[in-house]
Amino acid sequence: MKVLLVDDEKHVRDAIRLLVKWQQYGIDTILEAKDGEEAIQLVQQEQPEIIMTDMMMPVMNGVKLLEWLHANAPTAKTIVISGHDDFSLLRHTLKYGGMDYILKPIDPSQLNEALEKAITAWLKEEEQRHVSRELNIEVNSIKPMYWDKLLSSILAEPAAYESAAEQLEKELRLPRGVQTCRVAILSLDTMERSVKNKFAQNIDLLIFSLINICNEFLTKNKRGFSFRHWNSQHEIVLLVWSELAELEDLLAEINEGMRAALHTRVDFGLGHVHPFPAGFQSAYQEARSALRQRNLKSKETWIHRFTPASKAAPQALAFNQFETGMQLAVQSGNIDQIGEAIQHFIDAVKDSDVVTPEQLDMWWSEYRVMLRRWAPQLVPAARETELKELLQDDQANMIIPLDERGMLSLSIWQQELSRSLTHLSKLYVESQQKDNNVIFEIAAYLDKHYHEDISLQDIASRFYLSREYISRKFKQEFNVNLSDYLGSIRMSKAKVLLCNPHLRISQVAEMVGYQDEKYFSKVFKKMAGMTPGEYRKTTNSI
Repeated sequence: MKVLLVDDEKHVRDAIRLLVKWQQYGIDTILEAKDGEEAIQLVQQEQPEIIMTDMMMPVMNGVKLLEWLHANAPTAKTIVISGHDDFSLLRHTLKYGGMDYILKPIDPSQLNEALEKAITAWLKEEEQRHVSRELNIEVNSIKPMYWDKLLSSILAEPAAYESAAEQLEKELRLPRGVQTCRVAILSLDTMERSVKNKFAQNIDLLIFSLINICNEFLTKNKRGFSFRHWNSQHEIVLLVWSELAELEDLLAEINEGMRAALHTRVDFGLGHVHPFPAGFQSAYQEARSALRQRNLKSKETWIHRFTPASKAAPQALAFNQFETGMQLAVQSGNIDQIGEAIQHFIDAVKDSDVVTPEQLDMWWSEYRVMLRRWAPQLVPAARETELKELLQDDQANMIIPLDERGMLSLSIWQQELSRSLTHLSKLYVESQQKDNNVIFEIAAYLDKHYHEDISLQDIASRFYLSREYISRKFKQEFNVNLSDYLGSIRMSKAKVLLCNPHLRISQVAEMVGYQDEKYFSKVFKKMAGMTPGEYRKTTNSI
């Protein structure tokens, strides 16, 4: 804590230094000034909490100093130490915030008591100021989220405007009588990769910075306000209600502001003029369409105006045209084959005159659907964790393949396709190897436990596979279903046992897994062409 002593007589300043136990009050800095002007300079530089001043001084007296302090340093606490017992000076002290008026010669106990009272008052007020600052910080951090949610709700439902109109006029300077509006949109998906990478760990900070830059220009002349779209977290919406014809020029200025602050420019989608609030949603949809339909293979402008789609627009390239080739490449397990299949698609995109974000979104959706359809066919036994990254369940993961300058870079998407299809191919090959192993394990189990009461459900539970999967894979591997395979083992064992004339047929049936002798005889005759008894007669017993 700092104290400033103001008196034109040095011996008075020295006396005050000696009369106060400064450390006891937490004061570690004592400043001195010989007149009001010098005191003002020190207050501006050092911002002392406590000021002790004389009233009668040359250059600028204590009367003028008190007036200046009241206007320019209102948090500081002032104690007047004067040799004049003058009521007008006392009244002036109280009028301009003085805590005490002490007469010279100075009484030490009176001085210390006045100082303690001033410090106590300053600490109490500082605590209140701290609480107020914390509250302001909290309110200011919540406010942007509040406006984001409120304006997003009006965008979704224009009728919500009426209940918030007065507040919007007061806080955002959106006049209640506004009849028309325009909307511009910028999206993080359209930004240069280097900027997004810089803010990769804090995307919210990037969005906050972009919104602040936009609002510096929009709110300057009360022309509009920008906010984060609540239902599309990577989208910033600029609602403009004044000087609509000059909006493109304003967007160009905003872009220059972004270039200066973030070393980047952004693409804006811009809609037409619409009624407000009824046409707010239409203006937004136009701006969004303009951004999503811009040609990524050309960079003629940063501002993309909405134009209705042509009825004679050429048929867009479909990703599923390349599905068969990609699936065969995945099943081949060959990296070169996968690369070649992907290259066919990339070449087709390169041959297209126009590639829009909307098309990329469509291709990405088709690709995700394709993977979801393939997964249960190619790797039916794969664990969920193995497929999570591959299936790309989150639409936000959609890749806009832009280079450092925000231009289309097919190599980025080619790398991603190669990565994911190679991963799927690896899972497929591993699945095939695992399938073969587990089916042979099942066959070995049947060979060893043929005499037990075994059902397909028992096998499925033991090997943690579905009955349908086991039946299908077993038939593929052995060209016979599992029950017939088990039956053939049992009949083979039964024929050996029937060679022993001392074993009754019922005993043989039980030894190979049949509790019912009649059912055993029926199955045996079906598979061997004769009954167990007839078969026994054909053997040479010991």
